[in-house]
Amino acid sequence: MTTPSAPDGSPGTSMTDEEYGLLRASAALWAGTSVLITDEYGQVLVQRVDYRPWRLLPGGAVDKGESPSRAAVRELREELGVAAAVDRGLAVDWVSVDGFGAPGVMRFPGEIVHVYDGGVWDGDRIAAIRLPGHEVEAVEFVEPADLPGLMTPGDARRALSALRARIGGAGPALLEDGVPIAPGVLDRVGALRTARDRDHRPFHPVPVPDGLPVRASSGWLFAPDGRVLILLDPDTGAARLPGGATEAADHGDPWAAPAREADGAASATAARPLYLGHLLAPDGPDGPYALVRHAAALTRLGPPSVDPVTGRAPVRVLATPEQVRELFDWGPHGDEQLAAVHRARALLGIPRAARQAVTELAGPVAY
Repeated sequence: MTTPSAPDGSPGTSMTDEEYGLLRASAALWAGTSVLITDEYGQVLVQRVDYRPWRLLPGGAVDKGESPSRAAVRELREELGVAAAVDRGLAVDWVSVDGFGAPGVMRFPGEIVHVYDGGVWDGDRIAAIRLPGHEVEAVEFVEPADLPGLMTPGDARRALSALRARIGGAGPALLEDGVPIAPGVLDRVGALRTARDRDHRPFHPVPVPDGLPVRASSGWLFAPDGRVLILLDPDTGAARLPGGATEAADHGDPWAAPAREADGAASATAARPLYLGHLLAPDGPDGPYALVRHAAALTRLGPPSVDPVTGRAPVRVLATPEQVRELFDWGPHGDEQLAAVHRARALLGIPRAARQAVTELAGPVAY
């Protein structure tokens, strides 16, 4: 039996099955699998192993005749002592010989690594982890921005790309040496490579107490489909809600700061807001103060506004409230703020957004 053409598609080539098989075998790659797991606060599970100085995601080599997803399930059982279903892919990474940096004696031919979504683990699931007593010395949950300092460059790129794919909601990412071949907006700005904005102070869904000054205010600005406007720094990828420090010219109106920031940095306007609540900052230089949160419906987006100092415009995106939370580090109190956001959304008559791709708003929009 003959094969009409070689894999490179060259015309007029005829090969026997044996020749074709040998040619394909000469181009074979290793196959690997890994699993991305986060805790309830968006930190990533990594393993400390006894055979490498770098942290690793759970996972390993795919055995002969084994599918990558079955390998992922097996590795979770062997390395963490847990039985878990693995049925959602986040990324497939083609790892080049040069990208891996293996010693020559290993004769590394390249590798295809499948990254699966291990989900969000609560305290009970984390407590159920049982290490094997060899190879895996410990597990820890770390901030996404810390991964490049803990992992090899290629592993860190792959983990961050997979995490962005999970948050971004556009589906699995195809990677080459950890870099998406079709980057989404979170990839383009490098979201999560710098520390997420951190605020673990409790959220109070009640009015600001009399006499407590309001020093800053931010807004959850809803599009009609239930997603909200977020601003991403074009240089660091850091996310922020429209808002900022209050000013004397605001005359005590805490909505003035997010309205001013939305109109300036985001070229956005919104209807009159609903008050959500406040964060209490007990340790300000002049004593305790409040940081206020509002929700409002977007009414218009103009062209992107360029910062006169930096010459750069923030990247405007729409994301679901749940995706927004994953881009911030709000610790154990994030649920309270998210619940208040959804109460306000319902009062505004705006539907709850299904999880979907984070999308950039490059031009003007009228709602």
